[in-house]
Amino acid sequence: MFTDRRIERHQLPYFLKVFNSVTDKPIGFLGNLSNDGLMLISQLPMMVGVDFDLRLKIPASDGCQQVIDLKACCLWCHEDATPHHYDAGFSLQPAPPEYGQLMEALTQYFSFQPLPASA
Repeated sequence: MFTDRRIERHQLPYFLKVFNSVTDKPIGFLGNLSNDGLMLISQLPMMVGVDFDLRLKIPASDGCQQVIDLKACCLWCHEDATPHHYDAGFSLQPAPPEYGQLMEALTQYFSFQPLPASA
């Protein structure tokens, strides 16, 4: 069973909705992400070992949305600390370039940058 995480993940203090890209219905929220994976927080447990078609809708500065479609395999799922919620880990197959751009933008946006040293 997969228990050790080898890739640094970045926790997000706010949540972006994750949708089923076939039905366009919401299935949960983005909990964290890495270069080739993500964690989904959902009100229903996800089936492990199954491929999912996921969609992220990213708000853009012009009021539109950027859509990122992902194919991902669920590696694990367990009950969250919040009652009636589940955490599920997904491996992306493969992650599109837009996902890397999203990860970079979110990391920059939610990271605390050290202040420059005063002269």
